[in-house]
Amino acid sequence: MMNEKVILVNEQDQEIGEMEKLEAHRKGLLHRAFSVFIFDRSGNYLLQKRNPGKYHSGGLWTNTCCGHPRPGEDTGMAAQRRLFEEMGIRCQLQYKFKFSYKSEFKNGITENEIDHVFFGKYDKPPNPDSEEVAEWKYADSSVIKSELTNNSEEFTTWFRICFPEVLSRKTSENIRPSSKSDTI
Repeated sequence: MMNEKVILVNEQDQEIGEMEKLEAHRKGLLHRAFSVFIFDRSGNYLLQKRNPGKYHSGGLWTNTCCGHPRPGEDTGMAAQRRLFEEMGIRCQLQYKFKFSYKSEFKNGITENEIDHVFFGKYDKPPNPDSEEVAEWKYADSSVIKSELTNNSEEFTTWFRICFPEVLSRKTSENIRPSSKSDTI
């Protein structure tokens, strides 16, 4: 994370500058991010439990992967890059929607993001980076909804916020994977 920069944006998601990632999070400045949701052939969600050593939200369950595009990097390409870095997965991603949220953490970090959400299809086990991911699982939406109702504190803030919209879009599109997904 050292010297990695994020794209600062205004409320309309227009670029207004760049800043070192940790500094932007300490100052709580609005920046661009992305979240990737991968589904298997049965429509199950690929979730990850963040490594407990992450700078925030460590040990919490969340979507397949997330991150920030670098200055000058297309958000979709950044999502593909990060999906491979975190989960060892290469597959086609489709942009679906974006949302904004702000969440302050006890360690002085503030997530203040416009988060671009991408969907992908993949049927094989991932090959996650253990420094990023502690565990992973494919889970049915009914199981996730139950866990969110009964144990919401075990999930990241952004996942709790965007899951209802992801569920709605996934259901309306009847997500089914193509056979072209592969692991590298």
